[in-house]
Amino acid sequence: MDVAQLIPTPDILQVPWGWFQVLLTVTFFLHLVVMNILLGCSIITFFRHVTGKSTHVNKAISKKLPFTVAFAINFGVAPLLFLQVIYGHFMYASSVLMAIYWLSIFAILILSYYGTYIYSMKYEKIVDFHTVLTGFIAGTLLAVAFIITSNMSLMTNIAAWPEYFNNPEGTILAFSDLSLIPRYLHSVLGAIAVGGLSIALYYDFKKRKGDESAQEGITIGMNWFAGATMLNFGAGALYWGTLPEYVRALSGDGSFFFLIFILLGMVTAIFSLIYGMRYLVRPAVYYLLGSLFCMVLVREFARRLTLAPWFKTSDLEVAPQYSPLIIFLITFAGGLGLIWYMIRLVLTDKEVRA
Repeated sequence: MDVAQLIPTPDILQVPWGWFQVLLTVTFFLHLVVMNILLGCSIITFFRHVTGKSTHVNKAISKKLPFTVAFAINFGVAPLLFLQVIYGHFMYASSVLMAIYWLSIFAILILSYYGTYIYSMKYEKIVDFHTVLTGFIAGTLLAVAFIITSNMSLMTNIAAWPEYFNNPEGTILAFSDLSLIPRYLHSVLGAIAVGGLSIALYYDFKKRKGDESAQEGITIGMNWFAGATMLNFGAGALYWGTLPEYVRALSGDGSFFFLIFILLGMVTAIFSLIYGMRYLVRPAVYYLLGSLFCMVLVREFARRLTLAPWFKTSDLEVAPQYSPLIIFLITFAGGLGLIWYMIRLVLTDKEVRA
């Protein structure tokens, strides 16, 4: 069967695809940072409760998790929409193939959100249930991460689409893609690293405000960051080895930039790890953010190279209409300003009072 016949016709764009690509890259980077903080901190907190390390660090994380869930979800809307604009004809198809799991994300996130509020508001009253509750929060978030990873994998694995004719129930996952598990592992370890570094940054902020007891939180966060980052180099190598051979051959359009950003991402990650092992929080954060941005670009080039046999963004038809884009950019800038203001309130433990 010619699988190319299964690919829907893409929609007509209002502006050239490059605008949407830039917006996709920027908004996904913002989402990636917050989402990794959420997932990483939930996993770290769970393991700390499992090992009986219920210190002030756990309590501090509990107070921030509900805010982080809200930020992660809202930051995830924009990149998902821009992804659908450019690659909608692939993503809609993969979403139908795994519809049961894809639609379940909303219910799972609601349950996880409730869990974070219970953990935060009843922290002192449910001491005996901390491990169970944080395990539930981390487990639900890991499930959501796997479903999303599976969809992103399935949308580029066109050869798996004919499975629909044997299973039209919407329960297809991307297990036929050898890169799925390494990709998921790479994402989870990255989240733990970012989560650990976010804990260290929070306590570094408190230490600079004169709280000498904050050093414990810095040490805990940086140890998690360094350990997860070292493991992630191995996961990244495994993920690379499972990519399609024509992608690893680096012979397609954009392969040069693909390789450059892989190298830049690795170098900045190494520098971040070096500073992390020396407990220098802010330099580690700067280099990690650089590494994350490079990896966002690597992810995009990998997707483009994987889809190259069937699709190129330059093939997208354009019917110019710029006014919606201008209105969006103005609204987007204002929204980022408000979000930054709310983040500062959260970091300084202040509350908005009517």
